[in-house]
Amino acid sequence: MTHTLAATEDSMPHAAAHGETCGSEAGHHHGYITAKDSYLRRLRRIEGQARGLQRMVDEEKYCIDILTQISAMTKALESVALELLDDHMLHCVLAAARSGDDAEAQQKIKEASEAIRRLVRS
Repeated sequence: MTHTLAATEDSMPHAAAHGETCGSEAGHHHGYITAKDSYLRRLRRIEGQARGLQRMVDEEKYCIDILTQISAMTKALESVALELLDDHMLHCVLAAARSGDDAEAQQKIKEASEAIRRLVRS
């Protein structure tokens, strides 16, 4: 799933095209909602990787093999995080910018910047 920031309202998720913004308020849809099943599948796969890592440690597998699996799991989580960030930018940030509410738009940009900062540090 690759997005570009040059999205039009026709290419945006349903909720964003109708002016709804991200947030924790009831009734608002998040940017990932159109790919929820895909995200859940990927997260279940990552959960399985975590169980596999526990099993490897329990079975006293070779350190490098465990580290290799940790690296794979980390990359999978990073991939999910980047797609969620992309969805957030295309849905929540873009909808806030289009709403005309400068304070809301600035808040969404600040949230996205902070999320990027956390991802880069990890």
